[in-house]
Amino acid sequence: MSISIFGFQALWSPLFMLMIAFVTALYFLITVKWRKDFKVSEPLTRKQAVLFISAMAVLYVIKGSPLDLMGHIMFSYHMVQMAVLYLVVPPLLIKAIPWWVWKPVLELPVIKPVVNFFTKPIIALVFFNGLFSFYHIPLIFDFIKVSETLHGLYTFVLFIFALFMWWPLMNELPNGKQLSGLKKIGYIFADGVLLTPACALIIFASTPLYATYSDSSSWLQAMELCVPVNTLQGLNLSGPELFSNMPVVEDQQLGGVIMKIIQEIVYGIILAQVFFAWFRKEEENGDAITESALLQHQAKLKSETSR
Repeated sequence: MSISIFGFQALWSPLFMLMIAFVTALYFLITVKWRKDFKVSEPLTRKQAVLFISAMAVLYVIKGSPLDLMGHIMFSYHMVQMAVLYLVVPPLLIKAIPWWVWKPVLELPVIKPVVNFFTKPIIALVFFNGLFSFYHIPLIFDFIKVSETLHGLYTFVLFIFALFMWWPLMNELPNGKQLSGLKKIGYIFADGVLLTPACALIIFASTPLYATYSDSSSWLQAMELCVPVNTLQGLNLSGPELFSNMPVVEDQQLGGVIMKIIQEIVYGIILAQVFFAWFRKEEENGDAITESALLQHQAKLKSETSR
């Protein structure tokens, strides 16, 4: 059966599209037109603009396009959403928003102590991965998935902690707290290890874990989060099997595998960037040290010759 039966609103989320357009317009107003209102500012770079537009486009695709609807029908699509929302969008946003925009926000009296605490590397890793794993405990997952308020709130909170988790790696604030090269590599490895148990639980489960993807009544209740109630009431639906030939357990296992694969790809890219940046820095420092030693040696020889 085609998902087109759910209608345009469920498929394309026009209100979310308008919100994305508003946030994008606000970004360019702040970083271009209102830039001079900041005490310190720099011209917006093309790279930053492209990264922000990319982040907004990706965000709309995973939360506003038919992919969001499929995420309520099949668990594998849900995990694609989770992986991209928490592992791809946050680093894009951190890099896209100029440091001079971040700085006054993060220095607000209410926000500064919170950010300083939750962006400490160990705290950031434990809280993000803990919240992610907690969310995927079957009882918790099914409870949150059928409540629009709880689902929206938990998604937002987890996204904030994803920003905290990425901050020590990606922030570009002058004198901002950022890990050194080797510590970044260790941080990425630790992050990958901490996320593994949740993925393993899903991948190796031999029975359906989540009622919202296997039980018809729970599934229909969860579908109300993205499909208008009056639309659902006009349809005669028995369950997610109408839209997929894949057994629930296999779909569930595929979701766990997808999450781990996307994680490995993203972390692999970041790891490569960190390693080569660290390697270039070490080479530059090595050349500088060699040149300094050579100059000192020449000065010493010249002093001895002059005697």
